Amino acid sequence: MTDFKDRERAEEAKFAMDEETAFRVAARRNRLLGEWAAGVMNLTPEETEAYKKAVVQADFEEAGDEDVIRKLLGDLTGAGCDVDEAQVRAQLEEKAIEAKRQLMSES
Repeated sequence: MTDFKDRERAEEAKFAMDEETAFRVAARRNRLLGEWAAGVMNLTPEETEAYKKAVVQADFEEAGDEDVIRKLLGDLTGAGCDVDEAQVRAQLEEKAIEAKRQLMSES
């Protein structure tokens, strides 16, 4: 019985760690994505910092990535940038890989 409880606790701990890691990767990815979009929009360094935070915040609106994509597309289009949804999605994937790489190198 003790082995079962120990295994159960270990699985719960692993799940919690996986969830935390996924959250950290998504937040880092969103900051990197915000930095990319800010560069496309030619924002100042101060505006870039604020924009990166706004992109991270946008991810809390709904589950999945659609809220972030919608924000970026709206902001980029509103700023007169020639960027389409496919480019934003490609950057999202690229920044996800970069975020994982950065977090792994910190460990």
